[in-house]
This record gives sequence, structure tokens and C-alpha cells, in this order.
Amino acid sequence: MAVKPLNLDELTGKAENIYEVIVILLKRARQINEEMKIEFNQRIEMLQSRIFEPEEETDQPQTNPDQILVAQEFEKRPKPTETAVHELMEGTLAYRYKEEDTQPAPTAP
Repeated sequence: MAVKPLNLDELTGKAENIYEVIVILLKRARQINEEMKIEFNQRIEMLQSRIFEPEEETDQPQTNPDQILVAQEFEKRPKPTETAVHELMEGTLAYRYKEEDTQPAPTAP
């Protein structure tokens, strides 16, 4: 897998500074990774729900060739970090800053 250089000036133009860009990309990459895990698990569960009767009883679980194909498909997909960077550079990634509480914390009597 080739490493693609990024123009830091373009990245810092998307937020206040490079550190904010890193946090934005990190959070989006985690979201993408979580979505991919959920999709992967759902597809694997679908394949496992089919009943396969092995010819012999063994202690090792049977490998389903369809599961291997699904795993290979997910390996070919772009990495979550790469997708997050692409979304940010394309302008399709929306982010916002957390609003701070303006109410003072309650004090104990």
C-alpha cells in the first residue's frame, strides 16, 4: 500500500490549526471503523445462520468459504483514516465544536 503525502497547508485550512484537524480526522475515522465493524459482523452472522452439517465431528470450527470472501472484500476497502481524510478534503465532512456549559456547577451546601 503506497503512502500518499498530504499538504498540511490544505489540512490546516479546514480548521483552526493542525491539532484540530487531527482530532476531527481521528473521530471520523473511529466512526467509520465502527460502522464497518457493525456491517462486517452483520454479514458474518447472516452467513453463520445458515446451517452447515459437517461430515465428521471435529473440535475445530468449520471454515465457510463465503466468510473468507466477505473478509477479503473488507480488506480491499480503503482504510477508515484514508476515507476520513478524503471526506475532509472534499468538503463533505461536517464537524462542529461542543458548546460549553454556561451554567455554573451546583455547589454543595
